Order: sequence, then structure tokens, then C-alpha cells
Amino acid sequence: MIAGFVIAPLAAAHDRQTFSCGADPLDRYLRTQATQDVRRHIASCFVASPVESNVVAGYYTFSAASIPVADLPEEQTRKLPRYPVLPAALIGRLAVDNRYQGQNLGAALLFDAIARAIRADAAVFALIVDAKDEAAARFYRHHGFEAFSGRAARLFLPVATAKRVVEG
Repeated sequence: MIAGFVIAPLAAAHDRQTFSCGADPLDRYLRTQATQDVRRHIASCFVASPVESNVVAGYYTFSAASIPVADLPEEQTRKLPRYPVLPAALIGRLAVDNRYQGQNLGAALLFDAIARAIRADAAVFALIVDAKDEAAARFYRHHGFEAFSGRAARLFLPVATAKRVVEG
């Protein structure tokens, strides 16, 4: 929880209709698709709301993924077992409503996703994100993510690295 906000799974009571982050595909997804993805077990959706409010101030989606080992930089693969793919968690979307931007809510949502990956019962080697633009890529790199080999917009953060940072 970030001061003044609660992060919880998306529920029917959450007001999604007023959400506007400035990226129409992200706004539309929350309004029209997120509930279906949750119901079909395609993705989990977590929302940040001001305390004692049902307004969605921000959200992210979380789902299972895998990483082909060949896509990782060589320095990452040296100490890994020789499996062809590794388990991962995908942060498919992350957005903050315009009214709440500049309050570190995006970072709080990202750290919530990292904490979920660390606590997961199923093993997860890394978190993956697909940055929608260079500003998003900078945001993720600022928080320790690095690019896959030859794919600047697809970034990853090993959970072991995240765990060291979180545990300080």
C-alpha cells in the first residue's frame, strides 16, 4: 500500500468508467476487457484506489509467461541451468489515471507486482514487461529492468535481483 491508496484485485465495485491515463488502448482495456480476462484466467488485474473509494487510480495486469533462454543476455545465462525456457511473470499493462500521475503510484503498482512475483507459489525467474514507448522503457529501466537481447522494448527483471533490492 502507498499512503492514501489500497491495491487490490479488480472487483465489480471498482469504478472503471472515469479512468483516463492518456493512452486510449489502456483506458479501453480496463473498461471493456479486464473483467473478461480475469474471469477466463488469462490475466489477473490489480487496481489502486484511494482509501475508502472505489475509483480506479491505476492498475496493472499480471499473468504467467515464459522466457526463451536464448533471448537473455549472455551474462544472465552463464549461471543458469540449460533449460530452453524459464518461467516468468508478465506485467501486461500498467497505467495511472491522469488525475493521480506524479504521485509515485506507477512505482507502487510495479513494486506490488514484484512483491507478488517474489511471494508466488509457482517459481518465477523474472518479470517481463513490454514498454509501449521510450518513456515507459525509461520508467522500467529506472527500476532495474534490462532489455532482452536485440529487443529494446521488451524488458525483464530477474526475481532474485528484485528480491535483493526489496529486502535491502
